[in-house]
Amino acid sequence: MSDFARPPRYDAADARAYVDHMLALVGDRDPLALLGAAPDRLEAAVAGLSETDARRAPEPGAWSVLQILRHLADSEVVYGYRLRLIVAADRTAIPGYDQDAWANALHYHRGTVAEAINDLAAGRRMTLGFLRALDAGRWDRVGLHSERGEESVRRIATLLAAHDLAHQGQIERARTAIGG
Repeated sequence: MSDFARPPRYDAADARAYVDHMLALVGDRDPLALLGAAPDRLEAAVAGLSETDARRAPEPGAWSVLQILRHLADSEVVYGYRLRLIVAADRTAIPGYDQDAWANALHYHRGTVAEAINDLAAGRRMTLGFLRALDAGRWDRVGLHSERGEESVRRIATLLAAHDLAHQGQIERARTAIGG
């Protein structure tokens, strides 16, 4: 299964496979440590990449490095919202979203690499501050994801760390493909 070549809506078996794949990326590492290090890891992954190359898709239909970074910045907003929903109202609905529709409608091809990383880093600071301030019992509160079912705050934080790692790999593969 590729990291992000899935439709915005998928069945239960695909959802389980996606979650299993993502959780395996984190393994036994501390999700909070991974989350805290992600902006620096991503900045290193794009170091020396020109803005022109950052806008080049590695293949037709694939996202450019800039689009991936914009997606990560917006995903920070989405995950932060989901976490807050769950903490505020146990077993609340957690909506899914169509990442490709967001990429198109929100113009992920615009802006700069530095702006995208700065946006991600700002959102991540908020997310980490929120997570670190939670009482122990809040980590086990759950919401009901529209595609994946029951997810706890702990699970969502781990999936966010995995999401970073998966897209970092996607950036590295894109750089190789475009020769940047």
